[in-house]
Amino acid sequence: MVANGPVRVHCAGRTDTGVHAFAQVIHFDAPVERSPKAWVLGVNANLPPSVRVHWAVQVPGDFHARFSALARRYRYLIANTPVRPALLFGKVSWQRRALDHQRMHEAAQSLLGERDFSAFRAASCQSSTPMRNVHSLVVDRVGDLVVVDIAANAFLHHMVRNIVGSLMAVGTGRQPPGWIGQLLRGRDRTLAADTAPADGLYLAEVEYPAQYRLPRTAGGPMLPGLPWHN
Repeated sequence: MVANGPVRVHCAGRTDTGVHAFAQVIHFDAPVERSPKAWVLGVNANLPPSVRVHWAVQVPGDFHARFSALARRYRYLIANTPVRPALLFGKVSWQRRALDHQRMHEAAQSLLGERDFSAFRAASCQSSTPMRNVHSLVVDRVGDLVVVDIAANAFLHHMVRNIVGSLMAVGTGRQPPGWIGQLLRGRDRTLAADTAPADGLYLAEVEYPAQYRLPRTAGGPMLPGLPWHN
C-alpha cells in the first residue's frame, strides 16, 4: 500500500453521477513520508483507468481542498448536431435543434455578480444560502460544440446544469434572452427549464490563493479544437 494504511481525503467539490471532474483537487494528512513523484505513481497504480492523479505537492497545515478555494470553474459541452455523436457518448450533452450561442451568451450576462440563485437550485440542495457570486459566464461555439464556461466562488446543487438547461431554451428560440434575468429575479425553480444532463459537465479548474503555489492541471478532455484553458 502506498500509504501503509487507510487515508481520509477531502476534495474541492462534489460532483453528481455522470459529471466529470478533470481538475478535482484533494488533500490528506500523509501517514508516511513519500516524494511527490512516489505519491503520483503509487496512487495511479492502484486507481481504475478512468481516474488519474496529475500531481502532488506538500502544503501547509492550514490548507483545505474545499475551504481554501477562492473559486471554481465548470465547463459544459453540448454537441449541436443532427445525430448524437457516438464516439463522445457520456462525454458531452446533445441538442439536435440549432443553438444560437450568441443569444445564449447575451442571456447569461444577467447572471453575473452576487445573486440569489434560487431559480437554478435543486430542491435537494443543502446549502444554507442561495447566494453565489458568478465571476464570469461565457457561451461560445467550437465547431459543432457549444461550450458554456462559468466561474464562481461556489455553486449550488445542480446550479450549472439548471442554468445550462434554461440557456438552451434561449438558444433554440423557445425563450427570449431576457427570460434568464426574469427567472433569476423570480427565484422560482419551477418556472425554469429542465436540468441539463450530467454528461456534458466538467469541473475544469479550482482557484486557490497564490501562497500555496499549487500547479495548474494542463490539458483537458481530448475533444478536437477545444480551447480548454483561455
